[in-house]
Amino acid sequence: MTTTARLLTLLSLLQTRRDWPGSLLAVRLGTSDRTVRRDIERLREMGYAIQATMGPDGGYRLGPGDDLPPLLFDDDQTVAVALALQTLPAIGAGIEEAASRALGTIRQVMPERLRRRLDALKVTTVRGAGDAAPMPLSLDVLVTLAQATRAHEVLRFDYPPRDAVDDGPAFGPARRCEPVRVVASNGRWYLLGWDLDREDWRLYSVDRVRPRTPNGPQFTPRAVPGGDVEEFVSARFKGSDVNEWPCRGTVILDLPAHEVLPFAGDGTVTVVDEGRCALESGSWSWGSLAASFGRFETAMQVVGPLELAAAFETVAERYRATTVSSAP
Repeated sequence: MTTTARLLTLLSLLQTRRDWPGSLLAVRLGTSDRTVRRDIERLREMGYAIQATMGPDGGYRLGPGDDLPPLLFDDDQTVAVALALQTLPAIGAGIEEAASRALGTIRQVMPERLRRRLDALKVTTVRGAGDAAPMPLSLDVLVTLAQATRAHEVLRFDYPPRDAVDDGPAFGPARRCEPVRVVASNGRWYLLGWDLDREDWRLYSVDRVRPRTPNGPQFTPRAVPGGDVEEFVSARFKGSDVNEWPCRGTVILDLPAHEVLPFAGDGTVTVVDEGRCALESGSWSWGSLAASFGRFETAMQVVGPLELAAAFETVAERYRATTVSSAP
């Protein structure tokens, strides 16, 4: 390798792990320990904060510096970053324009071979029909919540209703919580925390959070029930204490399985015969579960349980009693 190619390869290796023994770097570069030492000095002169590590072999560690030298990504990392920037609109963080500019900057400096790969991987982010629309939020608020979570500091904030005027007065005493994690789901952002006044876990919509300053004192983080944040939050979305729908039932639909499967969500589709399939699904109530099966607009047979059959009767009566007002 030329000196330039060797330096780029060395920098790439240093970025992939915390500590590198000097002898192992020499093997990976196909050179001597002495050449590795010279190359390390060259990188330091270019502004990279490379620290020497102690140990039997001695080695090197790439540390953070005051200035940001040029970053080095390999091909896969470059494409991964570009794809992540393309999918940001689905997150709803309010930074779509900044992401678009960043993507343009990365694409401009890409080698032609990577540009062709990226152009072939155009991504359009489309949420499912049942997903809620993303709520606009402040990136500054999002960062504030993340920093308080990382620092284990009590958050103080107002939490007005959605229809409140943005520049309206504060809404009573500040809410106080011990933040645990910022969560993104279906284009919306939430803060999971322990509410100190209600003495319970809460999920706050980030778009409604109005932080007050300063933050409160530091705290010792509590363990999330079950020990898994994703499982706990998913259970809360389902209205349950565990990550399972509280109401589950099965029906046989007069539709072939291949027509039902794309719209089954987290349900389970089983082939009955060529023109019918069984769908097991769940929801937060028996009425909502019965109504969700109705979206397939076909004849069906309830397999069970009895609560689901009763819910179908209730929903049917409600629909029969529905009146349509004439237009004025």
